[in-house]
Amino acid sequence: MTERDWRIFREDFNISYKGSKIPRPMRSWVESKLSPELLKAVERAGYKTPSPIQMAAIPLGLQQRDVIGIAETGSGKTAAFVLPMLTYISRLPPISEENEAEGPYAVVMAPTRELAQQIEDETVKFAHYLGIKVVSIVGGQSIEEQGFRIRQGCEVVIATPGRLIDCLERRYAVLNQCNYVVLDEADRMIDMGFEPQVVGVLDAMPSSNLKPENEDEELDEKKIYRTTYMFSATMPPAVERLARKYLRNPVVVTIGTAGKATDLITQHVIMVKESEKMHKLHKLLDELGDKTAIVFINTKKSADTLAKGLDKAGYRVTTLHGGKSQEQREISLEGFRTKRYNVLVATDVAGRGIDIPDVAHVINYDMPGNIEMYTHRIGRTGRAGKTGVATTFLTLHDSDVFYDLKQMLIQNNSPVPPELARHEASKFKPGGIPDRPPRRNDTVFAH
Repeated sequence: MTERDWRIFREDFNISYKGSKIPRPMRSWVESKLSPELLKAVERAGYKTPSPIQMAAIPLGLQQRDVIGIAETGSGKTAAFVLPMLTYISRLPPISEENEAEGPYAVVMAPTRELAQQIEDETVKFAHYLGIKVVSIVGGQSIEEQGFRIRQGCEVVIATPGRLIDCLERRYAVLNQCNYVVLDEADRMIDMGFEPQVVGVLDAMPSSNLKPENEDEELDEKKIYRTTYMFSATMPPAVERLARKYLRNPVVVTIGTAGKATDLITQHVIMVKESEKMHKLHKLLDELGDKTAIVFINTKKSADTLAKGLDKAGYRVTTLHGGKSQEQREISLEGFRTKRYNVLVATDVAGRGIDIPDVAHVINYDMPGNIEMYTHRIGRTGRAGKTGVATTFLTLHDSDVFYDLKQMLIQNNSPVPPELARHEASKFKPGGIPDRPPRRNDTVFAH
């Protein structure tokens, strides 16, 4: 592949990097340089093709690089850190009676028990074939029992920060030979007040093998360096502080939202009542001239109804949704590409992966149910370095996404409509109110 092919590949999968000497993303599992045992485990787990975060992060992890991954939950990030971690462990002497008292080789920290258990299931799925033992340490279970399991010897510990620091303080566990650490959902751990515990755990690891500060210094192939992986959906100041202190020349891998494409897209969000949408849509389409627009709508049925209405009003319109056969879809897309139609009414089927050059305007007639889909949709314009416009009709029924949408508009320096900025739902992530009841000595801030 040429340099240009790689650029298009990264763009297609919404992968962007910051950092030096970055290895190419892997396009398939075969290209991943994972051991035959791990590849077999990946196949058994039913992973056909790697997800974008896996494509980008696994080659970095295999080079013992420090990585900051900006990716949402559900993006396949667990395997993105577990596979390099297991590769690293399989190069070390097995845990035996001689070295088990020195503690595990790797630690993964996650903000909640549920997430820790999810990571444990995923890790065991792969570790099982390599004979690597995994122990989880979370609240709500007997700490003595967990301490006993660690002391019996295990290569990987998966933990919530509070419980892990308790184990270390009571000397149930030590981290004398732990040189691989993963902080999953770092922003959430900090939000929940776990910064001191996370720092405590990181400080309990040997520091003699931090990588050199100077990034031009070659790493010694034979030496074991501390490798730190950090995943976060956002990068608040406290997370940046951690990264600066504990990561060495990290490569920042961003998947999706925070990608640069959105800089080329002017985002307009308009608060409307359902009954005003049609009139506003006509106005926007009248301004198109010879340009093209995709109008996104949430259901197949409404897509057909809307398209019929537009057709009657004299617009050159075609539709694209899951209720159409492959052949009908091809015909619609071809007609839109050749500008026989200049308006495409589509459901999210069209939000992913279709590449139509020069779409000038994306209109969200309905706001989608999550911010990832919004990002995908608006990403249909502003492609390949061109600028584009995205207009979204927002109603009070869309309050589930108010918080994420507001954050995204702020991040991209786009105007936030005052009704959205003021709305209560835009001030907290749904379910993002503090996860634990305030303790006695907490300061409670009035919002």
